[in-house]
Amino acid sequence: MKNTLHILSLGAGVQSSTLALMAAHGEITPMPDAAIFADVGNEPKKVYEWLNWLEKQLPYPVHRVVKGNLGEDQMKMVAAKDNGDLYVRNMIPAFTINPDGSTGMLTRKCTADYKLAPIRRKVRELSGGGPVSQWIGISKDEAQRQKPSGVNYIKNRFPLLEMEMTRLHCLEWMAKRGYPTPPKSSCIFCPYHSDKQWAELTQEELNEVGVIEKKWNELIKLDERATKTHGIIRFHRSCKPILEVNFDEGDSKNQIDLFGDECEGMCGV
Repeated sequence: MKNTLHILSLGAGVQSSTLALMAAHGEITPMPDAAIFADVGNEPKKVYEWLNWLEKQLPYPVHRVVKGNLGEDQMKMVAAKDNGDLYVRNMIPAFTINPDGSTGMLTRKCTADYKLAPIRRKVRELSGGGPVSQWIGISKDEAQRQKPSGVNYIKNRFPLLEMEMTRLHCLEWMAKRGYPTPPKSSCIFCPYHSDKQWAELTQEELNEVGVIEKKWNELIKLDERATKTHGIIRFHRSCKPILEVNFDEGDSKNQIDLFGDECEGMCGV
């Protein structure tokens, strides 16, 4: 029987970074065989800078896996398999202004397609089909996000839950050992952002989000099916164009961090 491979799912946010460093210190055992970071291509610059630093602190390898660039892929028209009609792929849970004036939110596939799938492929490659313990950095204050892996060869493990650690405990652990505070890990255009997270983006990053939002709406006009169901796409809960939102004056009606509802338990940690 093959030995169990221990793989840390590294989002490069507060919880998973703390988990990675705790393992490096021997405070969580056994030592991981590797960590895997799924790069969707649209994390804030500070997350990539943090990841470059973090890799140097770890005694085990960090594998970066990529399916594609989510921002660019979201803005492509694809052909339907049944009749060849072009349509816009829906991958992120953007807000919508519907033709009847109501608002809504799209379903999401981004985590499953751009994080889960490439991570699983790499896990399969590393394990050779053997059993895998996949460590995920979900903390006690987000316990509702834990779930089984969904595949037989991977068993999810949640070490922070085992130790009853919250996100605040993680920050305290980092500070006590003299480590910098990790950034929040999520795509620059993620609709789950709180206003605080939106405000922390650089102007260059916000401008990039504005370009993606505008381009997506231009494509929607070419998609007859999408035009009938959701006329306008917005990344902010206020349903204003992202570059017109004032994050300090209540445009969001006190929008909170929505990552507690993140369905796969992989983003933002």
